[in-house]
Amino acid sequence: MSVAPAALDKATLGLHPLDQYEPLIGAATADRIFKKADRVRGAHVIHVNSTFYGGGVTEILTPLTLMMNAIGIETGWRQIQGTPAFFNCTKKLHNTLQGEKLEFTEAEKAVYEQVVFENATRLHLAGCDAVVIHDPQPLPLIAHFDDRKMPWLWQCHIDLSTPHPAVWNYLRGFVDQYDAAVFSLPEYAQDLEIVQRFITPAINPFSAKNAELSEREIDDCLSVHRIPTDRPLVTQISRFDRWKDPMGVIEAFRKAREREDCTLVLLGNTASDDPEGDVILETIRNSIDQRVIVLTVDDPLLVNALQRRAAVVLQKSTREGFGLTVTEAMWKGAAVIGGNVGGIRLQIQDGENGFLVDNVDQAADRIVQLLRDPKLRRRIGAQARETVREKFLMSRLLEDWLDLLAGYRRP
Repeated sequence: MSVAPAALDKATLGLHPLDQYEPLIGAATADRIFKKADRVRGAHVIHVNSTFYGGGVTEILTPLTLMMNAIGIETGWRQIQGTPAFFNCTKKLHNTLQGEKLEFTEAEKAVYEQVVFENATRLHLAGCDAVVIHDPQPLPLIAHFDDRKMPWLWQCHIDLSTPHPAVWNYLRGFVDQYDAAVFSLPEYAQDLEIVQRFITPAINPFSAKNAELSEREIDDCLSVHRIPTDRPLVTQISRFDRWKDPMGVIEAFRKAREREDCTLVLLGNTASDDPEGDVILETIRNSIDQRVIVLTVDDPLLVNALQRRAAVVLQKSTREGFGLTVTEAMWKGAAVIGGNVGGIRLQIQDGENGFLVDNVDQAADRIVQLLRDPKLRRRIGAQARETVREKFLMSRLLEDWLDLLAGYRRP
């Protein structure tokens, strides 16, 4: 394995070294993580998912794979390819795992399994010390590799609290072939024959999306994208996905605007493995007025500026595996209103570092409350940032993976 010489500046090389985190996590914590890395340093790990762009998995894997390489673990990242029909199938799997009751037909199973088989033929994983498969899209890959000396770990980032039984029973036939399943929360645990582990996601506080910005930088960024700041800003930043409930956000904003003047900004993208995104986006655009701004630009600096300037940040999801956009906004000291579901509940303690809501009316009431009370916004925002510093930085995620990989080394 080739590791950059110690004399080189890893930040300059584009890596993401652990020592950047020491001012945030303390020298003792950083030293503990470095020592844990000794147990797996030199190992070769491969992550596989279905897209390099859009969504929480890529937000996690980009810094995590860099940190693993910087600390001495040879870490690769592979992407499976798929046809539109394949991604229609995997989007249906995603929706049914999150509780939607849809039939996954024999024809769809055939498409799904055939495309994964084709990808398996092109993937060369011999000599790895661990393979980590992310989410349902590449799940059946394990059925096409005879070398089981290396551990195969399946990480599911989806809200699995109430999966559709028929679809889950089908997928479980693949899951039980793995050495372990990794979920974001204990409440997503399933009846499996294999070990289940729980690792919560985390953010990179040094990325363009999360790094500190001056007021002038925020002003300039919002001006470039023609976002007016003459009224308080309310925003939701997430993929255009039905589970993020953008229509509920618009309705809550309209109810809040009857009592407090404000502007709503919806910023999002459509991931390459999500065929429903464009349909959701078109529905949104057909239902808004001039006081709702919808943007689809891929600009992490804009995400950063919006989350820092907004009076209120929403993530009104109806299902949420974790909700990294919540974490990102909390890190910036924003006052966040989140749907009372999944991983959002793990991050937000209602009334302490944000608010949890169950419906549109509650969301509207909280928007109004926060717009009227700047002191409340500051108090909640300060506690939110501290919550992320303590629990949801990428250094903690790296440590969790070091602990997991240490128990699964190739003989």
